[in-house]
Amino acid sequence: MQNAYSVYGLLLRSDRPIPSLDVAKCPDGPADVEIHLGAAPDTQDEDSSHTDTLFFVSSDLVESGEPSLRILKVMDGAFLRMDYFDGMQFWLKPDGTGVWARWPESSSLEDAAMYLMGPVLGVVLRLRGITCLHASAVAFGDRGVAFVGDQGAGKSTTAAAFARRGHDVLSDDIVTIVERDGAFYVMPAYPYLSLWPDSVEMLFGSEKSLPSLSETVEKRMLALPTNHLRLAEQPLPLAAIFLLGERSSDPAAPLLEVPTPSECLMSLVANSYATRILNEEMRAREFALLGRMLSAVPVRRLRPSADPSRINVLCDRVDAAFRDLEVHPLLARQSA
Repeated sequence: MQNAYSVYGLLLRSDRPIPSLDVAKCPDGPADVEIHLGAAPDTQDEDSSHTDTLFFVSSDLVESGEPSLRILKVMDGAFLRMDYFDGMQFWLKPDGTGVWARWPESSSLEDAAMYLMGPVLGVVLRLRGITCLHASAVAFGDRGVAFVGDQGAGKSTTAAAFARRGHDVLSDDIVTIVERDGAFYVMPAYPYLSLWPDSVEMLFGSEKSLPSLSETVEKRMLALPTNHLRLAEQPLPLAAIFLLGERSSDPAAPLLEVPTPSECLMSLVANSYATRILNEEMRAREFALLGRMLSAVPVRRLRPSADPSRINVLCDRVDAAFRDLEVHPLLARQSA
Protein backbone atom coordinates (compact mmCIF):
# COMPACT_ATOMS: atom_id res chain seq x y z
CA MET A 1 0.00 0.00 0.00
CA GLN A 2 1.82 3.06 -1.29
CA ASN A 3 -0.73 5.72 -0.32
CA ALA A 4 0.21 6.80 3.22
CA TYR A 5 -1.53 9.50 5.24
CA SER A 6 -1.26 10.89 8.75
CA VAL A 7 -4.73 11.57 10.20
CA TYR A 8 -5.79 11.86 13.88
CA GLY A 9 -2.29 10.78 14.91
CA LEU A 10 -2.59 7.51 12.98
CA LEU A 11 -0.59 6.37 9.97
CA LEU A 12 -3.08 5.19 7.35
CA ARG A 13 -2.09 3.13 4.33
CA SER A 14 -4.63 2.78 1.54
CA ASP A 15 -4.69 0.64 -1.60
CA ARG A 16 -6.14 3.63 -3.48
CA PRO A 17 -5.55 7.38 -3.12
CA ILE A 18 -7.98 8.99 -0.68
CA PRO A 19 -9.47 12.18 -2.13
CA SER A 20 -8.58 15.50 -0.46
CA LEU A 21 -5.81 14.07 1.72
CA ASP A 22 -2.14 14.99 1.53
CA VAL A 23 0.36 12.15 1.40
CA ALA A 24 2.27 11.80 4.67
CA LYS A 25 5.71 13.43 4.67
CA CYS A 26 7.33 10.56 6.60
CA PRO A 27 5.41 7.42 5.60
CA ASP A 28 7.99 4.88 6.83
CA GLY A 29 7.00 2.33 9.42
CA PRO A 30 4.07 -0.03 9.84
CA ALA A 31 0.56 1.30 9.30
CA ASP A 32 -1.72 1.83 12.26
CA VAL A 33 -4.71 1.26 9.97
CA GLU A 34 -4.76 -0.45 6.56
CA ILE A 35 -7.59 0.73 4.29
CA HIS A 36 -9.05 -1.22 1.37
CA LEU A 37 -11.32 0.80 -0.91
CA GLY A 38 -13.87 -0.78 -3.21
CA ALA A 39 -13.97 -4.25 -1.67
CA ALA A 40 -15.16 -6.30 1.28
CA PRO A 41 -12.72 -8.42 3.32
CA ASP A 42 -11.47 -11.54 1.56
CA THR A 43 -13.11 -13.67 4.24
CA GLN A 44 -16.55 -12.17 3.53
CA ASP A 45 -18.91 -14.95 2.49
CA GLU A 46 -22.50 -13.93 1.92
CA ASP A 47 -23.71 -17.54 1.97
CA SER A 48 -21.88 -18.70 5.10
CA SER A 49 -23.60 -19.88 8.24
CA HIS A 50 -21.75 -17.40 10.45
CA THR A 51 -23.91 -15.41 12.84
CA ASP A 52 -24.43 -11.67 12.39
CA THR A 53 -25.52 -9.69 15.46
CA LEU A 54 -27.05 -6.22 15.46
CA PHE A 55 -24.77 -4.05 17.59
CA PHE A 56 -25.98 -0.47 17.12
CA VAL A 57 -28.92 1.33 15.46
CA SER A 58 -28.79 5.07 14.85
CA SER A 59 -31.59 7.19 16.28
CA ASP A 60 -31.30 9.45 13.22
CA LEU A 61 -33.90 8.51 10.61
CA VAL A 62 -33.90 9.28 6.91
CA GLU A 63 -37.00 10.30 4.94
CA SER A 64 -38.07 6.69 4.45
CA GLY A 65 -38.13 6.24 8.23
CA GLU A 66 -35.22 3.83 8.37
CA PRO A 67 -32.15 4.42 10.56
CA SER A 68 -29.28 6.22 8.86
CA LEU A 69 -26.80 3.65 10.21
CA ARG A 70 -26.72 0.13 11.56
CA ILE A 71 -23.61 -1.54 12.95
CA LEU A 72 -23.44 -5.31 13.08
CA LYS A 73 -20.97 -7.82 14.44
CA VAL A 74 -20.38 -10.13 11.49
CA MET A 75 -18.49 -13.35 10.85
CA ASP A 76 -19.03 -14.32 14.50
CA GLY A 77 -17.45 -11.05 15.64
CA ALA A 78 -14.45 -11.11 13.29
CA PHE A 79 -15.56 -7.70 11.95
CA LEU A 80 -17.87 -4.82 12.69
CA ARG A 81 -19.86 -3.80 9.62
CA MET A 82 -21.29 -0.29 9.29
CA ASP A 83 -24.34 -0.34 6.99
CA TYR A 84 -25.55 3.09 5.83
CA PHE A 85 -29.02 3.78 4.47
CA ASP A 86 -27.60 4.67 1.03
CA GLY A 87 -25.89 1.30 0.58
CA MET A 88 -22.43 2.39 1.72
CA GLN A 89 -20.74 -0.36 3.77
CA PHE A 90 -17.59 -0.45 5.88
CA TRP A 91 -15.98 -3.44 7.58
CA LEU A 92 -13.76 -2.73 10.60
CA LYS A 93 -11.42 -5.00 12.49
CA PRO A 94 -12.43 -4.97 16.18
CA ASP A 95 -8.96 -3.77 17.18
CA GLY A 96 -9.17 -0.82 14.79
CA THR A 97 -6.30 -1.89 12.51
CA GLY A 98 -8.17 -2.45 9.25
CA VAL A 99 -11.02 -0.91 7.23
CA TRP A 100 -12.72 -2.12 4.04
CA ALA A 101 -15.20 0.00 2.08
CA ARG A 102 -17.75 -0.92 -0.58
CA TRP A 103 -20.35 1.34 -2.16
CA PRO A 104 -23.22 1.07 -4.67
CA GLU A 105 -23.09 2.42 -8.23
CA SER A 106 -25.10 5.46 -7.10
CA SER A 107 -22.19 6.51 -4.84
CA SER A 108 -18.54 7.31 -5.47
CA LEU A 109 -15.06 7.16 -4.00
CA GLU A 110 -15.56 10.76 -2.85
CA ASP A 111 -18.69 9.69 -0.94
CA ALA A 112 -16.74 6.86 0.68
CA ALA A 113 -13.94 9.24 1.66
CA MET A 114 -16.45 11.57 3.32
CA TYR A 115 -17.74 8.73 5.50
CA LEU A 116 -14.23 7.41 6.09
CA MET A 117 -12.77 10.68 7.38
CA GLY A 118 -15.73 11.28 9.68
CA PRO A 119 -17.79 8.59 11.40
CA VAL A 120 -15.79 5.56 10.23
CA LEU A 121 -12.42 6.74 11.52
CA GLY A 122 -14.28 8.05 14.57
CA VAL A 123 -15.33 4.47 15.35
CA VAL A 124 -11.84 3.18 14.51
CA LEU A 125 -10.36 5.60 17.04
CA ARG A 126 -12.82 4.47 19.71
CA LEU A 127 -11.99 0.82 19.01
CA ARG A 128 -8.33 1.71 19.56
CA GLY A 129 -9.18 3.23 22.95
CA ILE A 130 -8.67 6.88 21.92
CA THR A 131 -10.94 9.51 23.44
CA CYS A 132 -12.83 11.57 20.85
CA LEU A 133 -15.07 14.58 21.32
CA HIS A 134 -17.72 16.15 19.10
CA ALA A 135 -15.63 19.27 18.59
CA SER A 136 -13.44 21.33 16.32
CA ALA A 137 -10.04 22.65 17.34
CA VAL A 138 -7.63 25.36 16.26
CA ALA A 139 -4.14 26.43 17.29
CA PHE A 140 -3.46 29.45 19.45
CA GLY A 141 0.27 29.68 18.95
CA ASP A 142 1.79 26.42 20.14
CA ARG A 143 -1.33 25.28 22.00
CA GLY A 144 -4.75 23.99 21.01
CA VAL A 145 -8.24 25.26 21.80
CA ALA A 146 -11.30 23.04 21.35
CA PHE A 147 -14.88 24.09 20.62
CA VAL A 148 -17.21 21.36 21.85
CA GLY A 149 -20.88 21.09 20.94
CA ASP A 150 -23.77 19.17 19.46
CA GLN A 151 -24.50 18.95 15.76
CA GLY A 152 -25.36 22.41 14.46
CA ALA A 153 -23.71 24.23 17.37
CA GLY A 154 -21.28 26.04 15.05
CA LYS A 155 -18.06 24.09 15.62
CA SER A 156 -16.88 24.12 12.01
CA THR A 157 -17.97 27.72 11.43
CA THR A 158 -16.03 28.84 14.50
CA ALA A 159 -12.92 26.93 13.37
CA ALA A 160 -13.20 28.47 9.90
CA ALA A 161 -13.56 31.96 11.37
CA PHE A 162 -10.32 31.50 13.32
CA ALA A 163 -8.59 29.93 10.31
CA ARG A 164 -9.48 33.06 8.35
CA ARG A 165 -7.69 35.05 11.10
CA GLY A 166 -4.50 33.06 10.61
CA HIS A 167 -4.93 30.26 13.15
CA ASP A 168 -3.88 26.76 12.11
CA VAL A 169 -6.72 24.23 12.08
CA LEU A 170 -6.24 21.11 14.18
CA SER A 171 -9.45 19.20 13.59
CA ASP A 172 -13.04 19.49 12.45
CA ASP A 173 -16.07 17.71 13.94
CA ILE A 174 -14.03 15.02 15.75
CA VAL A 175 -11.23 15.99 18.14
CA THR A 176 -8.97 13.24 19.44
CA ILE A 177 -7.41 13.61 22.88
CA VAL A 178 -4.21 11.77 23.83
CA GLU A 179 -2.72 11.98 27.33
CA ARG A 180 1.05 12.30 27.54
CA ASP A 181 2.99 12.95 30.76
CA GLY A 182 0.09 14.71 32.44
CA ALA A 183 -0.77 16.91 29.42
CA PHE A 184 -3.58 16.38 26.94
CA TYR A 185 -2.84 16.69 23.24
CA VAL A 186 -5.06 17.29 20.22
CA MET A 187 -4.08 15.32 17.11
CA PRO A 188 -4.16 17.04 13.68
CA ALA A 189 -6.86 15.63 11.39
CA TYR A 190 -7.37 16.32 7.67
CA PRO A 191 -6.78 19.47 5.56
CA TYR A 192 -10.33 20.72 5.08
CA LEU A 193 -13.39 22.01 6.92
CA SER A 194 -17.01 21.10 6.17
CA LEU A 195 -19.32 24.12 6.04
CA TRP A 196 -22.97 24.72 5.25
CA PRO A 197 -23.49 27.13 2.31
CA ASP A 198 -24.82 29.92 4.57
CA SER A 199 -21.66 29.72 6.68
CA VAL A 200 -19.52 29.99 3.55
CA GLU A 201 -21.40 33.12 2.47
CA MET A 202 -21.25 34.66 5.95
CA LEU A 203 -17.50 34.11 6.30
CA PHE A 204 -16.27 34.63 2.75
CA GLY A 205 -19.02 36.50 0.91
CA SER A 206 -21.57 35.49 -1.71
CA GLU A 207 -18.93 35.41 -4.45
CA LYS A 208 -17.08 32.52 -2.77
CA SER A 209 -17.75 29.19 -4.48
CA LEU A 210 -16.70 25.96 -2.79
CA PRO A 211 -17.22 22.39 -4.02
CA SER A 212 -19.66 20.05 -2.31
CA LEU A 213 -18.22 17.34 -0.10
CA SER A 214 -19.90 14.90 -2.49
CA GLU A 215 -22.76 14.82 -4.97
CA THR A 216 -25.15 13.67 -2.24
CA VAL A 217 -24.21 16.19 0.48
CA GLU A 218 -25.07 19.88 0.64
CA LYS A 219 -22.11 20.81 2.84
CA ARG A 220 -19.18 22.50 1.16
CA MET A 221 -15.50 21.60 1.41
CA LEU A 222 -13.18 24.39 2.50
CA ALA A 223 -9.83 22.94 1.43
CA LEU A 224 -7.20 24.61 3.60
CA PRO A 225 -4.14 24.80 1.30
CA THR A 226 -6.03 26.04 -1.77
CA ASN A 227 -7.66 28.77 0.31
CA HIS A 228 -4.36 29.92 1.88
CA LEU A 229 -5.27 28.37 5.24
CA ARG A 230 -3.20 25.91 7.25
CA LEU A 231 -3.51 22.57 8.99
CA ALA A 232 -1.36 22.18 12.11
CA GLU A 233 1.49 19.76 11.44
CA GLN A 234 2.06 18.53 14.99
CA PRO A 235 -0.08 17.54 17.98
CA LEU A 236 -0.59 20.47 20.34
CA PRO A 237 -1.32 20.51 24.09
CA LEU A 238 -4.92 21.38 24.81
CA ALA A 239 -4.95 24.76 26.54
CA ALA A 240 -8.66 25.59 26.80
CA ILE A 241 -12.11 24.21 26.04
CA PHE A 242 -15.11 26.29 25.02
CA LEU A 243 -18.49 24.59 25.32
CA LEU A 244 -20.77 25.92 22.58
CA GLY A 245 -24.16 26.50 24.19
CA GLU A 246 -27.52 27.62 22.86
CA ARG A 247 -27.54 30.74 20.75
CA SER A 248 -28.66 33.85 22.59
CA SER A 249 -30.82 36.77 21.41
CA ASP A 250 -29.27 38.98 24.11
CA PRO A 251 -27.81 42.08 22.40
CA ALA A 252 -24.62 41.50 24.42
CA ALA A 253 -24.12 38.02 22.94
CA PRO A 254 -21.84 36.18 22.36
CA LEU A 255 -21.75 35.46 26.09
CA LEU A 256 -19.02 33.78 28.13
CA GLU A 257 -19.89 31.92 31.31
CA VAL A 258 -17.97 29.83 33.85
CA PRO A 259 -19.66 26.42 34.20
CA THR A 260 -19.41 24.38 37.37
CA PRO A 261 -17.03 21.39 37.40
CA SER A 262 -19.96 18.98 37.25
CA GLU A 263 -21.45 20.86 34.28
CA CYS A 264 -18.09 20.65 32.51
CA LEU A 265 -17.80 16.91 33.06
CA MET A 266 -21.37 16.19 32.01
CA SER A 267 -20.96 18.30 28.86
CA LEU A 268 -17.83 16.42 27.83
CA VAL A 269 -19.42 13.05 28.58
CA ALA A 270 -22.48 14.04 26.54
CA ASN A 271 -20.26 15.14 23.64
CA SER A 272 -17.95 12.14 23.63
CA TYR A 273 -17.99 10.45 20.25
CA ALA A 274 -19.56 7.03 19.60
CA THR A 275 -19.84 6.11 23.28
CA ARG A 276 -22.40 3.39 22.58
CA ILE A 277 -19.74 1.15 21.07
CA LEU A 278 -17.65 1.28 24.26
CA ASN A 279 -17.76 -1.50 26.83
CA GLU A 280 -17.95 -0.74 30.54
CA GLU A 281 -14.19 -0.86 31.04
CA MET A 282 -13.59 1.56 28.16
CA ARG A 283 -16.27 3.92 29.48
CA ALA A 284 -14.70 3.89 32.94
CA ARG A 285 -11.23 4.67 31.54
CA GLU A 286 -12.60 7.52 29.47
CA PHE A 287 -14.55 8.97 32.40
CA ALA A 288 -11.35 8.98 34.47
CA LEU A 289 -9.38 10.62 31.64
CA LEU A 290 -11.98 13.38 31.24
CA GLY A 291 -11.81 14.04 34.96
CA ARG A 292 -8.03 14.38 34.84
CA MET A 293 -8.27 16.61 31.79
CA LEU A 294 -10.72 18.96 33.51
CA SER A 295 -8.33 19.32 36.44
CA ALA A 296 -5.66 20.59 34.03
CA VAL A 297 -7.56 22.44 31.28
CA PRO A 298 -9.82 25.46 31.93
CA VAL A 299 -13.33 25.44 30.46
CA ARG A 300 -15.72 28.23 29.52
CA ARG A 301 -19.25 28.09 28.16
CA LEU A 302 -19.68 30.16 25.02
CA ARG A 303 -23.18 31.15 23.94
CA PRO A 304 -23.04 32.50 20.37
CA SER A 305 -25.31 35.27 19.22
CA ALA A 306 -28.51 34.40 17.41
CA ASP A 307 -27.21 36.84 14.81
CA PRO A 308 -24.60 34.79 12.89
CA SER A 309 -22.98 37.96 11.52
CA ARG A 310 -21.51 38.54 15.00
CA ILE A 311 -18.98 35.74 14.44
CA ASN A 312 -16.13 38.27 14.54
CA VAL A 313 -17.31 39.46 17.96
CA LEU A 314 -17.30 35.82 19.08
CA CYS A 315 -13.69 35.44 17.91
CA ASP A 316 -12.69 38.65 19.70
CA ARG A 317 -14.18 37.41 22.97
CA VAL A 318 -12.54 34.02 22.68
CA ASP A 319 -9.21 35.78 22.04
CA ALA A 320 -9.69 37.92 25.15
CA ALA A 321 -10.77 34.93 27.25
CA PHE A 322 -7.75 32.93 26.10
CA ARG A 323 -5.40 35.75 27.09
CA ASP A 324 -7.05 35.82 30.53
CA LEU A 325 -6.70 32.05 30.84
CA GLU A 326 -2.97 32.22 30.13
CA VAL A 327 -2.44 33.34 33.72
CA HIS A 328 -4.67 30.56 35.08
CA PRO A 329 -2.48 28.58 37.52
CA LEU A 330 -3.65 25.21 36.22
CA LEU A 331 -2.90 26.24 32.67
CA ALA A 332 0.51 27.51 33.72
CA ARG A 333 1.23 24.17 35.37
CA GLN A 334 0.25 22.30 32.21
CA SER A 335 2.54 24.48 30.08
CA ALA A 336 5.51 24.12 32.41
